[in-house]
Amino acid sequence: MKVISERDRAAAAADPFMPDRDQLAVLTCGSVDDGKSTLIGRLLLDASLVLDDHAAALARDSETHGTVAGDVDPSLLVDGLEAEREQGITIDVAYRYFGTARRRFVVADTPGHKDYTRNMVTGASTSDLAILLVDAGKGLVEQTRRHAFLCSLLGIRHFVLAVNKMDLIDFGEDRFRKIDESFAQFARQFPGCNIAAIPTSALYGDNVVSGSARTPWYAGPPLLEYLETVVIGGRPAAPLRLPVQYVSRPDANFRGYAGTIASGLLHKGADILIPRTGVRSRVARIVTMDGEPDAASTADAVTVVLADAIDVSRGDIISSIDKPPQRADAFAAHLVWLADAPLLPGRNYLLKAGAQTVGATVTELKYRIDIGSFEHLAAKELHLNEVAFVNVATAESLSFDPYDENRDTGGFILIDRHTNATVAAGLIRFGLRRAANTYFQAFEVTKEARARLNTQKPALLWFTGLSGAGKSTIANTLEKKLHAFGKHTFVLDGDNVRHGLNRDLGFTEADRVENIRRVAEVARLFVDAGLITLVAFISPFRAEREMARDLVAPGEFIEIFVDTPLEACEQRDPKGLYKKARRGELHNFTGLDSPYQPPTDPELILDALNESADVLADRIVDFMQRRGLLS
Repeated sequence: MKVISERDRAAAAADPFMPDRDQLAVLTCGSVDDGKSTLIGRLLLDASLVLDDHAAALARDSETHGTVAGDVDPSLLVDGLEAEREQGITIDVAYRYFGTARRRFVVADTPGHKDYTRNMVTGASTSDLAILLVDAGKGLVEQTRRHAFLCSLLGIRHFVLAVNKMDLIDFGEDRFRKIDESFAQFARQFPGCNIAAIPTSALYGDNVVSGSARTPWYAGPPLLEYLETVVIGGRPAAPLRLPVQYVSRPDANFRGYAGTIASGLLHKGADILIPRTGVRSRVARIVTMDGEPDAASTADAVTVVLADAIDVSRGDIISSIDKPPQRADAFAAHLVWLADAPLLPGRNYLLKAGAQTVGATVTELKYRIDIGSFEHLAAKELHLNEVAFVNVATAESLSFDPYDENRDTGGFILIDRHTNATVAAGLIRFGLRRAANTYFQAFEVTKEARARLNTQKPALLWFTGLSGAGKSTIANTLEKKLHAFGKHTFVLDGDNVRHGLNRDLGFTEADRVENIRRVAEVARLFVDAGLITLVAFISPFRAEREMARDLVAPGEFIEIFVDTPLEACEQRDPKGLYKKARRGELHNFTGLDSPYQPPTDPELILDALNESADVLADRIVDFMQRRGLLS
């Protein structure tokens, strides 16, 4: 077994980023409190890769925050957040950059707690190898399996199974072998998986930088030596992909397209393609902070000047001509759900892939994956930390590569439209063929022509409120008044639609989302027909009402909140539904055991408790006249 000399380590530490050594991106993961931060801290300390002032600060911090009486706590080198030190866990992703005589390293220390799975996914998405820590006393737990599965899903094929805290079980070989065998059996489901199991005590340094006399039965290398020598198979050479992040126009004589090359080589004079438009051009100049090189490659930040004045915008991809990315507005993907609120198919989110941001909907949750057994399970919703295979539809076509071919152009995140929180991470597997074979058919009679024939402006009046608030009554009264004015209208009512179009839907949150999605699409068609369309649905969720608003032109959607208190609605109870719900005969009843999210900024708020339907309908007519919708 070779042990690297202190002289070599000192030389490497003096210049940890020498370009003549390759770089290994390493992830540490596993369940909470299995010793991830301690392991990385111990590795840095024992390899003499900690600067003197950092070592002094560590000694001081160990006195107040340390968990090792009378000694330094290596985990404090990595756990820098005050909250992490107080709780003794890792919350954020901590990156450490260092080098030895053999190799440079970027180590991502990620949280073990299941509430921070999103941070672990972030670290895994750019890593080549995962150090999966397992507490020797506890063995494989659910979070161990979850992290291993997610690593495999994200393309990691090399694992170090660091069976840690061996000191607590007296360095027993039998226990180590049992854990090694259990993980090897579990990992048979991972394609091309390479596993090295190492018994460690991160707290005391056994088999971290040097071999341990307390494990004479272990003949393999210590962790650092393994990391220095492991051969990571290179990923297949990917064609040119340059996502455009910014269009640079400092003056009338310069137009450049700035971004970081995701993959491939860019050459001056090379022919390129803009997949969104199918237009070709040629690279006239490559501009960087260091001048104008003839070529640039993966990870280089460049500004490209093209030979032709063509349509290129932020979010476009500059690609090679011979191997362009796929383009589709629907694709299949693996999805890791990262939010407390569940995924509801049909709900509208923002999808961000590179510099591209578009509206998107999970149209079908094909199955959820049981992380323990890898069984495919039927599901209507997806909850925190669950993984599923789904179909996704986007508001416009995207340029992408399958994730297995290109991480940078095959990954995406979903963003909640209201909170801007990241709710999911996705990995595109393939485009859906039907997306490439369906087109919008153009007709010569337009929405504007139909509206002129009807002598009116189309609009979508969306009535929302609790059951019994008075939505349908007001909509019915309003339609009679509009009919008297000679206007062409149609009312879509919640109960009526459930007798036909939506008769297959129940009242779970997922079914309510799909209920409104279908109705919103039908309402859009009616608006395209030039009609004034009245929709009277409880529509309890803001996200679906905003989705409906986005389907029509600006100014055509009028949200009308019939603001009748729950007590008054329950007292009216025209259909006897509240009584049934109170008796337990109806479940998921809005306002009682299912939430209602009132509008935050509706166009109209109606007080149906103190004003009659006739008066309220007149108020809506007056509003429409002021908007120019009834001229």
